[in-house]
Amino acid sequence: MQRDIVSRDVWIEARKGLLEAEKELTRRSDEVAKLRLQLPCVRIDKDYKFETDCGASSLADLFQGRSQLLVYHFMFGPEYEAGCVSCSAIADSFNGLHLHLAGHDVTLCAVSSAPIAKLAAYKKRMGWTFPWASSGGSDFNQDFGVGFTEQQQFEIGLNYNYRDEPVWLQRSDEGMASRMQNSPVGINAAMTGTDVATYTRERPGMSAFQIESGVLYHTYSTFARGLDILWSQYQWLDRAPMGRNETAVWWRRHDEYKKSQGEVSCCCVS
Repeated sequence: MQRDIVSRDVWIEARKGLLEAEKELTRRSDEVAKLRLQLPCVRIDKDYKFETDCGASSLADLFQGRSQLLVYHFMFGPEYEAGCVSCSAIADSFNGLHLHLAGHDVTLCAVSSAPIAKLAAYKKRMGWTFPWASSGGSDFNQDFGVGFTEQQQFEIGLNYNYRDEPVWLQRSDEGMASRMQNSPVGINAAMTGTDVATYTRERPGMSAFQIESGVLYHTYSTFARGLDILWSQYQWLDRAPMGRNETAVWWRRHDEYKKSQGEVSCCCVS
């Protein structure tokens, strides 16, 4: 432990100082939330098709009769053997969340490009109940900035998180993929059963939509670190004594932790 050890009175004073910074952050967050509501929107005229547990669906169908739709762009490509580990960690909070949102006229739905059979099997494995649709065969992922082609990756370049990315220089293992193999991206790719190039043609994000008088509108999207607030584990770790305290990829799918690492027993004391 590298913290100063002080009396309770000294700690209270220090905590009050931090409280002011936290309050300022909260106020600023409220201001940014208002700015989101002031964003213009884009009318959606393209007829996107999805596959769900209930069969073929349109984008309007994903609203499930509500006026607002929040889509989590879950990284699970057709070539993946399992869903992205990071997306899986984020999605673990969706089970209870989607019920509360539904009570507030908002539908939460994950969307991935993998076939619905793959999504359904993984959803069963994870014990998830939130809606999950396959966008495979449509332009939905590409149009909303989370799905890219090999040609974009190796010949044209792509735009993710509102920034252009250069093309990968080589398709072989001597290129970008080799340099990223032992990076967090490379580790995540291996945990989905894919190579780095294939893995990174899918990207994470979330998008918001509204329907009014039968007309669909796109109101918001965020990507990359913009998703941090959705990753509930980190919100808790930021308040733990050692913070995030990470030097490598430490998280796993919730059914992959060893008992000594992740299984939680009852902490009640009688």
